[in-house]
Order: sequence, then C-alpha cells, then structure tokens
Amino acid sequence: MNKLLCVSGCSRGLGRALAIEFSTREWRVAGGARDTHSLDQLRQTLGTDNHLQTLDVTNPGEVDSFSRNVIEKLGCPDLLVNNAGMINANAKLKDVGPEEFAQVLSTNLGGTHNMIRAFLPFMEKEGKGVIVNFSSYWGKSAAPEVGPYCASKWGVEGLTQSLAQELPSGLSAVALNPGIIDTDMLRSCFGEQAASYETPAAWAAKAADCLIGLGVSDNGETVIP
Repeated sequence: MNKLLCVSGCSRGLGRALAIEFSTREWRVAGGARDTHSLDQLRQTLGTDNHLQTLDVTNPGEVDSFSRNVIEKLGCPDLLVNNAGMINANAKLKDVGPEEFAQVLSTNLGGTHNMIRAFLPFMEKEGKGVIVNFSSYWGKSAAPEVGPYCASKWGVEGLTQSLAQELPSGLSAVALNPGIIDTDMLRSCFGEQAASYETPAAWAAKAADCLIGLGVSDNGETVIP
C-alpha cells in the first residue's frame, strides 16, 4: 500500500503544494484546512486516494475527529506535517492586541500540539512515522513587527526538541525551516518583494525529497530542504 502524508493547512501555500507534490509521487494524502471551497478544488487535483476535511487546528474536537477519520479511511500517517499557521499583521509588539497575539500562538503552537496529541498514539502503536513541525528562520532568530510569530516559532523549536526526547524507538520528530518562499504569508511581511522568491510548487519538489528521506537519525533536528 502506498505511503500516507497527513498535512494541516493544505488549502493554500506550502501545505497545498506538498499535498499535490506527494500525490504525483503516488502517496496517499490526508489534509485539513478551514477553507472548504479550496479543499474541494484540491480534491479534484489530487490523483491518489485522499481524505480532505474542514479543520481548524485550534479546535481540539475537530482535530480529534479528523484524526479518527484519517485512521479509519487511510490508516496511520507515515509523515505527519504540521503546517497550518498564521502571522500577525506587521506591528510593534506594544501595538499588537491580546486577541491577535493569542490567535497566532493558538494556531502555530497550540494547533501543532493538538495534531500531535491526536495522531501520536496511533503512530506509537504502529511503531513508525515522522512528525514534521513547521518552523521558520524566525524560529531561531527575530525581526521587528513580527514578535508574536517569532515567539510561536521559537516555541515550535522547543516543543519539537522536547517531543523528540519522548518518542519511542522507530519514531522521530523534526522542525522544518522551509526557507523564504513566495506565499501569502510572506507577502504580508515583504509586500511585492515576495515575488522574487521561489514559488510553493518549486519548493515542494525539493521539500518532498527532503521529507521522504527523514528517519530516526534526524530525530530532534531542524531541517532545511
């Protein structure tokens, strides 16, 4: 049976590009995102068995439902890619409202935890699999006006390293720094300058090679495709 990629935030950007790239490589694909219409469009694009479900990673109940459906319909993921994320509108930290700050952390960090909590027991039972948590260059550095985003990605790095020390033999967890890619998120920071960077589709071809090659020896590392 073909291997299974499970990816959150798959309705656009890097998550969508990964879903399509892995499908062309004959992997089965499970994915979730909040945009139902975009999921319907992606479903028509994928060429292999898939399960796409409307999903808000900040909602534990929705994540639990998603994991149960994926396991029932497609089985346990070989790669669990926690990609869903958001960035704050450019602003000095003193000008970021508490609601926006909380939303960034809830999505980027809390959502990653929700996905891990929902899928890891099944992966442990299978005794194999790789968990990939999306980080950033700003997971180990910082910049002005994106303080909440930096805080969340530094958190992803720490969460991943801690998780790596808890996993049983056969499983691994890595943080993924995708680099600088022309996505909606980058455009919110860089404006039109984002167009000078690599497209998600071009990035996904390299990233898939990287992700497929991950194993237990990479446990706890931060990788860059």
